[in-house]
Amino acid sequence: MKERKLILEDGSVYHGRGFGSDVYRIGELVFNTGMSGYQEVLSDLSYCGQIVMMTYPMVGNYGINRDDFESIDPAVFGFVVKECCEAPSNFRCDMSLDEFLKLKHIPGIQGIDTRSLTKKLRTSGTMRCIMADADADEKEIVKKLNESDILHNQVEMVSIKKPFPIPARGKKVVLMDFGAKHGIIRELTERKCDLTVVPFDTSAEAILALRPDGVMLSNGPGDPKDVPKAIDTIRELIGKLPIFGICLGHQLISLACGANTVKLKFGHRGCNHPVINLSDGKVEMTSQNHGYAVEEDSLANTDLVVTHRALNDQSVEGVRHVKYPVFSVQYHPEASPGPEDANYLFDEFMNLMERERGVR
Repeated sequence: MKERKLILEDGSVYHGRGFGSDVYRIGELVFNTGMSGYQEVLSDLSYCGQIVMMTYPMVGNYGINRDDFESIDPAVFGFVVKECCEAPSNFRCDMSLDEFLKLKHIPGIQGIDTRSLTKKLRTSGTMRCIMADADADEKEIVKKLNESDILHNQVEMVSIKKPFPIPARGKKVVLMDFGAKHGIIRELTERKCDLTVVPFDTSAEAILALRPDGVMLSNGPGDPKDVPKAIDTIRELIGKLPIFGICLGHQLISLACGANTVKLKFGHRGCNHPVINLSDGKVEMTSQNHGYAVEEDSLANTDLVVTHRALNDQSVEGVRHVKYPVFSVQYHPEASPGPEDANYLFDEFMNLMERERGVR
């Protein structure tokens, strides 16, 4: 493996060994605290435009398999690890991590002191960075990093272009795709939902024309304020049918109701984040991946109330509309990877659609 370096916008340079692709792109450096689940992380479209660093010291030891993908075409811009396992061992293994990254044109770097770099990000916040060959001009790259524009079209990059159905003989659900994980689709199809997946910019009129029993708002990458058309659509849909939002979907519901979202210093990314359900006091271990959060003070003049709260930093992790059948969570109840403590939320969505159908 050839020498490679990771260069940050503050001028920091970390030297390591390259693996995967040698196609380099500028991305936002973020860290994930999961001990496993790197395949799901790499294929999670919410990481579009980001270079992901795993804090667990060895990654790739069970390889890549056909079953654990969360998308078809990963959108992550790079992968940083302490050590990449070159000889994975697992009965489901189809290829190594290195082979997969080459196949998907994702660059990787190993031999990085990920503990030290994680502590840096926790102090300074996320930063733009890029991988480069060992002989690259560091000063020129740092200048380029500081002059580069921040991405604002990640959702457009990962959302589907045309609607498609996943037919069944159950409740009809429209899934707005902002970068949806396969796990969300799996949970809904397991409950026999008749799904129609639509692009992120689908109008409220087009959605209502499908006569759904409910609308699911998916996860997705980037700043929720970068998709104003979706916010307008959700505002039009509220009060007309049940809505369940996850991650970016949660933030978009809050914005549609008049609340505000803010960028977190270094975000929540991992599969071990404790969240308390305020209705019963139970603590759920959750899978999370977000860099923005709903600003709690901004909820005061809305019809939303907080239902879940992060125990690590007390940030808002769930809201519910007081007048209409609308609720959302910041974390991932479909897990993938991570614990399934919050899986019950999909059943609550099903029950909500059933009750509303009876009312109508």
